[in-house]
Amino acid sequence: MKKYFVLFAFLAYCCTAFAVENVDFNIRFYDKRIYYPQKDPIYIQLTLTNKSPDVFRFKLCEDRAFSIDFDTRTLSNKPIEAADFLIRKRSTKGQIFFREVSLESGESFSWVENLRDYNNIHESGAFIVQAKFFPELLNQSAARQEKIEKTNFQAATGLQQQPAILGPITSNRLSLQIRPPAIAAEGGIPVALEEETMAILAREKMAPDEVVAWTLRARQHSHWERFFLYLDLEAMVARDAGKERKWRSESEEGRKRMVERWRGELQSSVIDGDISAIPIEFKIERTNYADDEGTVSVLEKFKAGDYTERKRYTYYLKRTDDIWTIYDYVVMNLGTE
Repeated sequence: MKKYFVLFAFLAYCCTAFAVENVDFNIRFYDKRIYYPQKDPIYIQLTLTNKSPDVFRFKLCEDRAFSIDFDTRTLSNKPIEAADFLIRKRSTKGQIFFREVSLESGESFSWVENLRDYNNIHESGAFIVQAKFFPELLNQSAARQEKIEKTNFQAATGLQQQPAILGPITSNRLSLQIRPPAIAAEGGIPVALEEETMAILAREKMAPDEVVAWTLRARQHSHWERFFLYLDLEAMVARDAGKERKWRSESEEGRKRMVERWRGELQSSVIDGDISAIPIEFKIERTNYADDEGTVSVLEKFKAGDYTERKRYTYYLKRTDDIWTIYDYVVMNLGTE
């Protein structure tokens, strides 16, 4: 009987190890852009893919801090310390809630995390980021359970159990660049760095129609930093009634997260397709403005299969410190040609 038990345990061990070894853990930037030492989010998308013919089962904590960890290092291999909030969270005693997840062969599971929730990244420089996923959760009880199961297995079989069965699954590595703080242009106008050329971008004093033309040309060439330069992102987020109510109840930090999330979703074409749609051509029809408010009407054309869609956009702008920014817009469909 003992011989059959040992054989069964050995086969179970092999199958479990095979399933884990055939799980691909991939990370990438969710909304790749220019990052600065400030506390703006660095969103990382994590994806688990089952590449084996077997079902991969794992535990996923509601608080992902007990399911994953990030190992961020400088180019000289110096580890970046854990975020203070993460340390407090993991050292506080309390119940950990999780759910069982099963991935069939070929299935994937993805979610997004803010790297700053895990590592204290406060200085500019170059870093290497790698994530670790813990199928049996990252906590002391899991570590104790791993030791008990390993001891029982060795006692029953005389074999050394491979620690990777309950240990972390490591991801690929990402190269992270944190740029020096943004430079203040004359008059304190904020500037940005263009991702492709690293050229300094600063808001300039332009007429409302010039601001709209700049924004549309930037979208035509997918120059996102230029596209966002004259958009009042906070006002654009609050255009939606549901988001506007949430906006009023959020703290300053929460509002920053809402803006960054909206910006990332816009770049990923998840939401608000009208403002991020790429016109094949456009013509400014009419511009009206007073001291601090203005509107610009633009006829825009879009490729839609074998047809060309025509739409009239009316952009609403406001002037602050002699700088015009777009804070709202409406769209009228004019049919196809």
